[in-house]
Amino acid sequence: MAEKILVTGTAGFIGFHLATKLIARGDEVVGLDNINDYYDLSVKYGRLKQSGIEKEDISYNSLITSKLHDNYKFIKLNLEDRENLEKLFKEQKFDKVCNLAAQAGVRYSLTNPHTYIDSNILGFLNILECCRHNDIKALSYASSSSVYGLNENQPFSTHDNVDHPISLYAASKKSNELMAHTYSHLFNIPTTGLRFFTVYGPWGRPDMALFLFTKAILEDRAIDVYNYGNMQRDFTYIDDIVKGVMRVIDSPATKNSNWDAKNPDPSSSIAPYKIYNIGNNTPVKLMDFIEAIEKKIGKVAKKNLLPLQAGDVVSTYADVNDLVEDLNYKPQTSIQEGIDKFIDWYIDFFKVKINA
Repeated sequence: MAEKILVTGTAGFIGFHLATKLIARGDEVVGLDNINDYYDLSVKYGRLKQSGIEKEDISYNSLITSKLHDNYKFIKLNLEDRENLEKLFKEQKFDKVCNLAAQAGVRYSLTNPHTYIDSNILGFLNILECCRHNDIKALSYASSSSVYGLNENQPFSTHDNVDHPISLYAASKKSNELMAHTYSHLFNIPTTGLRFFTVYGPWGRPDMALFLFTKAILEDRAIDVYNYGNMQRDFTYIDDIVKGVMRVIDSPATKNSNWDAKNPDPSSSIAPYKIYNIGNNTPVKLMDFIEAIEKKIGKVAKKNLLPLQAGDVVSTYADVNDLVEDLNYKPQTSIQEGIDKFIDWYIDFFKVKINA
């Protein structure tokens, strides 16, 4: 049955794609975003336009209806705006909430720490409180593979301890998981945290490697390759991410009747609480990733080989066994296929030509 779902972060990468899929299957969707200037606003407004939300129609705290979809509305709003967020929940009477709005980026958190506390901690608390007081059936929310921090056990498992983050961004995401558990325990709200692993694809974020590399290579500029290229990432294609999120929305967290308080599993609880990794389960060497971009563009990249940046981890690799067992789902898009689709989108959106 169709449900009324609040999706926060719908001018963002994952939120835009998720809202699009939920709208297409017939759910009633309200999108929320503060449309901040963390990166190129033309991409954010471009995503919204694809959803039938025109830039000139947007004003703060004003709910507008899509010109393309009767079952989609959008509101520009800060999660920190407690009063207006509470009003939105009270008036709209959502069935479920998927919170993807957050201040993103590991490196940005080194120079702008307060932004992460405001958006990712205070904003998330406001979401939890609104869920508590408005009979929300289930909350799903974005966590991050960054929470694994200094943990070197690979593949990364949600059953492992993640108490050693190495960026404030990661710490804020770990905090979200702890806050969600508290509300699941105290108020019986089903919450599911999703640890995303390096998401990429069409309409992707301009601050991410694929976007930066593609832009630089097309403009015949050198790309910055950190840790001298000795990096691995579990790159996960956007369509795979969205399919996983939708499975989670449709299958709210339940209590783990076998949970042992003397040997506690971090990924579940006696409360309706769950954590999943969503990754491709196939780590890719950074140099192989760059090679796939070069193959599509038909040009060899000029490379600035640089040391590891503060806050970065050398390798990520997702254990997705729980996702497979609980939700019968596993990402499967190959890296070359995903990169090809991104570059096709990039060339079309920015109207550039490939000059090999």
